[in-house]
Amino acid sequence: MSNSPRILAFAGSARKDSFNKRVVQIAANGARAVGAEVTYLDLRDLPLPLYDQDLEAEQGIPENAMKLKELMKSHQGFLIASPEYNSSVTPLLKNAIDWASRPVGNEPPLAAFADRVAGIMSASPGGLGGLRGLVHLRSLLGNIKVLVLPDQFAVMRAHEAFNPDGTLKDLQQQNAIEKIGAKVAAVVTKLNG
Repeated sequence: MSNSPRILAFAGSARKDSFNKRVVQIAANGARAVGAEVTYLDLRDLPLPLYDQDLEAEQGIPENAMKLKELMKSHQGFLIASPEYNSSVTPLLKNAIDWASRPVGNEPPLAAFADRVAGIMSASPGGLGGLRGLVHLRSLLGNIKVLVLPDQFAVMRAHEAFNPDGTLKDLQQQNAIEKIGAKVAAVVTKLNG
């Protein structure tokens, strides 16, 4: 399994019952089905202060930010499910990205992001499924040297979309999200093969 693509899966939500945590798990299962080694991360487990350059200058990069950064650096791909807050990404997700982007020592710029492959998705009770937030996420990741795959998926009316076991009621939606996971694994394999 050492040649298997390594993918980090996480959602930009801290909610215990987050629809986006369910969606990213579906994508993770799609990646695992094609042989990827997937690590699921709940950002709630790595609480971070709001990014503040003065705080960084006085105290350094927080321990949890270093843990997040090392996790990202040790994976070649990301699966990210992002709720939409006011037509953009969540503060939790943006803050995590901001902290992980901070340089340490002599490492190259954006060491946790450069040359990574990402698949993005969202879920929302609304009629667009969080689609507007994905535009911002795609732009943000692309600007920090992440190759974001063109495939994405937004689950609308998420409060009605899931079975009790976390799968989607609509098998076409389930398959589309699993394919995002599988595609991230395939592209990572091709780029690193």
